[in-house]
Amino acid sequence: MDDFLRRLTALIKKEYKQIVRDQSSFIIGVVIPIMMILLVGYGMSLDVKDVPVAVVMQDPSPTVQDMFSFMDGSSYFNPRYVTTYHEGVSLMDDRKVDDRKVDALVVVPPDFTESLRKGGGHVQIILWGVDPTTAKTAQGYMEAGLAAWQQAHMREYMTSYGTRLGMISVSARQWYNDANTSTWFFVPGLIVLIMTMVGVFLTTMVMAREWERGTLESLFVTPVKPLEIVLSKWIPYFFVSMGGFALCMIAARYLFYVPIRGSVLIIILASMIYLLTTLGLGLTISSLLKDQFIACQIALLVSLLPTVMLSGFIFDLKSTPEFINAVGHIMPATYYMELLKTLFLVGNNWGMIVKNCTILIVYGLFFFGLSVVVTKKRLE
Repeated sequence: MDDFLRRLTALIKKEYKQIVRDQSSFIIGVVIPIMMILLVGYGMSLDVKDVPVAVVMQDPSPTVQDMFSFMDGSSYFNPRYVTTYHEGVSLMDDRKVDDRKVDALVVVPPDFTESLRKGGGHVQIILWGVDPTTAKTAQGYMEAGLAAWQQAHMREYMTSYGTRLGMISVSARQWYNDANTSTWFFVPGLIVLIMTMVGVFLTTMVMAREWERGTLESLFVTPVKPLEIVLSKWIPYFFVSMGGFALCMIAARYLFYVPIRGSVLIIILASMIYLLTTLGLGLTISSLLKDQFIACQIALLVSLLPTVMLSGFIFDLKSTPEFINAVGHIMPATYYMELLKTLFLVGNNWGMIVKNCTILIVYGLFFFGLSVVVTKKRLE
């Protein structure tokens, strides 16, 4: 045990000196994360289509049914009609993020038709503000659909009832995104993207670079073991990556004012577990490949691009085809993405936290163990 610690300490000191001398590791681990979160956080905004909506018809009159018929068959909505407010809220339960069925709730009061005949009806829209792009789309298209129905039925209403059709007023509020800004939605996802890039690319470049320089061969004649080599690479770059994560958290809270409604401790713990996965993946790739350029290309294909497209960073996986949804849930980034967005914007959902952290631990141990096995084979 003493020999193990002595060899490991010596290797870690070597890595530390290499980090100090070679500024590229510092740039990847610290400078690039803060640049990405500033640039993308300030500049990125997306729109979406196809919004799942629950319509609470407390007034199931023919007028109300006709008024919301614009949702049926629309490419912008996937409506579900319910009769009670409680039933509608259960579809958008604030403590069941992973089981959420709708992103918007439309509440039609029991006296809506009567109020409309007297001069004006009121409709309430409750929006899932964790995804503000979807919330804005839902509100905008619903208001446009109601306005179109009102315009189309003005003359008919005058003929039938001898009075003008009252104005339909809409009041909207968002859950968990009071500021109604896409920044709150993108910044937690951006942290996932940054941690993926930093974790994988740091270790990918380091091992491949040592193969190119021939410094790994010099270690082969020493009594060090594969586990010690992997740990000596993992530990220093883990702390470098956590430094970048700390800067991202500070920027998210104090530059973009993203609320943190869950436990900061759990966010940090989940990020540490996720780094075990990304650093292990990078070490595995770099242990198999001796060329920095090829290693970086493979790392880009297997980590960064899938994280951008298939983890829920840009669009909700619930709206994707089943096959794409299944592929997305193979990736560890998907579970880390759900963790951060929930902990930032909703709060502590313990069922989801335990499930996702357990999955990330399994991924982390798998990739870390795989990197040790692959390094052993390379040494042999």
